Amino acid sequence: MENSAVITRFYTAFSNSDAIEMISCYHDEAVFEDPAFGKLNRKEVAAMWKMLLERSKGNLKVAFKDVVSDENSGAATWIATYIFSQTNRKVVNTIHAEFEFKDGLILKHKDNFDIYKWSKQALGWKGFLLGWTPFMQNGIQQNAKKALSNYMQKNA
Repeated sequence: MENSAVITRFYTAFSNSDAIEMISCYHDEAVFEDPAFGKLNRKEVAAMWKMLLERSKGNLKVAFKDVVSDENSGAATWIATYIFSQTNRKVVNTIHAEFEFKDGLILKHKDNFDIYKWSKQALGWKGFLLGWTPFMQNGIQQNAKKALSNYMQKNA
C-alpha cells in the first residue's frame, strides 16, 4: 500500500472515531511524539488514541489535508476541533504530522503544533498568561502522561 494511502486510512479512521483502524496503521515497533504527550511507544500510542476518542464523547471533528509521501516518509496537516473536557472550552488545533514507514506501516509519527496557542484556547487566561513558559508546558505534558498512565492501568 502506498504511504499516502496509509496516512489517508489513518486520518479517515480518526475522523470516524475508529481507534482500532487507526492503531492497525502502526508498525509493531512504532513510536509517536507530540508536544502534549512527549514520546510514546506503540502500546502507549494505541492507548492514547483510544483514550482521546473515548473522552471526546463524539464532540471531536477531525479534518486532514496536504497528504504527501515518498517511499520512506510522509506528512499531512490535520485540524482537530473539540471541547477540552477539563475546562469545557472549544479548541481548534492545527497539527503538522510527519511520518516514517516500515513494511507499509507507520514506524515514526511526530505531531507538531503550537502548544502556547493550544493552551490559550484550552486553558483560557491561565494558558494566555503562562502557556508560553516551560513550566506550564512541562505541566501540560506531565498531566497528559499521568492521564494516559491511569487510563492504561484501568484498561489493561
